[in-house]
Amino acid sequence: MLLTKPLSFKYLLIALVAVFSTLVAPAKSANEIELDGILIDRTITRFGQDFIYYYGGYWRDLPGTTGFSVTIYETVYPQAGTKLWIDVNQTTVYQTYFGRRQIEMKERADQAMRITIEHVARVKSEVMLGKGEERW
Repeated sequence: MLLTKPLSFKYLLIALVAVFSTLVAPAKSANEIELDGILIDRTITRFGQDFIYYYGGYWRDLPGTTGFSVTIYETVYPQAGTKLWIDVNQTTVYQTYFGRRQIEMKERADQAMRITIEHVARVKSEVMLGKGEERW
C-alpha cells in the first residue's frame, strides 16, 4: 500500500532518535534488573479505563522506554465531565476534557501517544546532545 501523504520531517526524526537510542543503550551488569517504562493508572471512571486500555496497548509496544514512568490522572467534575492528563517523569505532557457523553477514546489515546513519543524522543535527544540531564 502506498502512502498518500509524505511523512513529515519531525516524525522521521523522532523515529530515528527512538531507534538510535535503543542501539546505543549502556551495557548492563548480569545482576541488574531492567524495567521498561512504567504505566501508573490513576483513573476512576469508565472513560478513564477505556482511555488507559488503548494507551497502555501502545505504551507496551513502544521500544526504548526504560527509565520513563507515565502516570495517567483523572478528575471528575459532576456537572461538567472529566479532566484527564498524562505526566511523563512528573512533567505534564497531555491534557484533555471529556464531556458526559461517550466519545471516541481510541482517537484521544492515539493523539496522547503521539505527544508522549515526541516528549520521550525530545528528552532522549537532549541527553544525547548533552543539553539535558539523564534522570533515569
